[in-house]
Amino acid sequence: MQENSQKVISGCGYLPLFEELNFLQLTEEKIIIAIEGGSASGKSTLAGTLQKLYGCAVFHIDDFFLQPHQRTKERLEEVGGNFDRERFEKEVLIPLSKKESVLYIKYDCKTKELLPAEEIVPTKITVIEGAYCMHPSLRKYYTISVFLDISEDTQKKRIHKRNSEELQKRFFEEWIPMENRYFKEFDIKNSCDIIVKV
Repeated sequence: MQENSQKVISGCGYLPLFEELNFLQLTEEKIIIAIEGGSASGKSTLAGTLQKLYGCAVFHIDDFFLQPHQRTKERLEEVGGNFDRERFEKEVLIPLSKKESVLYIKYDCKTKELLPAEEIVPTKITVIEGAYCMHPSLRKYYTISVFLDISEDTQKKRIHKRNSEELQKRFFEEWIPMENRYFKEFDIKNSCDIIVKV
């Protein structure tokens, strides 16, 4: 999007985002959209909706969690350092920027192993979803970016509803504080083209 043209959407769903994507399809050869936001803000749901509407490929930041040997104290203290952005950039964003196929290698958090590579052929619109996808080192790859702005109260309700007590504890004591530090340090919300209040 053009500089200083940030849009804030509230109360009308994602219609302005869809309008923007429809316009970009007329003017751009390839569109890479970043969907950023806090835990439980609806990033995966929006990505799934876009996939159904536009037939686009979707890549999830959650598939690039740090492997055990990467989870050093120094790395985890780094703002936005708790996912493998180097591997994500090399294996996903660089090929996409060249309109090349991606060998998508997901990290399985349960088995703590990398899964077999899956070849993803680029589509006109590609969605990157997940907290940390708008890290300053990655922004240059995106055509348009969206921040899903969730209130603390709504976030808590959603996390309580869909997670075990053990996972809730990790969200509130570990993951959300790390996300909030990243959002604040890099002014993530104001770095996105569109802000959607959810």
